[in-house]
Amino acid sequence: MSFNRLEQQLTFIIEIDKLKQVFRQSLITDSSRRENDAEHSWHLAITAALLIEYGPPGTDLLRVIKMVLIHDLVEIDAGDTYCYDATAALTQKAREIQAADRIFAMLPADQAKEFRQLWNEFEGRDTPESRFAAALDRVQPVLLNYHTQGKSWSEHNISRTQVIERNKHIEAGAPLLWQYIRQLIDDATARGWLRDE
Repeated sequence: MSFNRLEQQLTFIIEIDKLKQVFRQSLITDSSRRENDAEHSWHLAITAALLIEYGPPGTDLLRVIKMVLIHDLVEIDAGDTYCYDATAALTQKAREIQAADRIFAMLPADQAKEFRQLWNEFEGRDTPESRFAAALDRVQPVLLNYHTQGKSWSEHNISRTQVIERNKHIEAGAPLLWQYIRQLIDDATARGWLRDE
């Protein structure tokens, strides 16, 4: 009996443990430290299960959960690109494609193909599932920023306009969530956690 397939899968499982070492700009809600990518992905999976009713009718929850769990695996190689860093954004796509090529190729061919397709789907936002997954990916950091009194926003001198522009695609995947997030953005601005521009 050959263990080749199992060994490839286990090697991938060990490799993705590195996601726990990739830290984001968002603080966890007690503001004691920055969130890591693995925590972010887990948080999104739970969020998808809880908020699926706000997605487009007929949205495939399992597909959304798979997308949010794998969407940031490329950051093992590419690193987390802060969403308001225009300079880093210039090379983000190329870095992430190169990382996807390496990381997903570690899997058996059928799983490599599935994971790469899910990652491409998330990036493309061309399906109801990918639009909903992408919406949740933006909702979660806004919630964390709001519940830490905008500490990360303040640290980077982020404006209300920047946050709206960065997150407006939430509406395409979850219109009601976007209405709620807009209220949080307005309140954060009123409280001085975001620059009013």
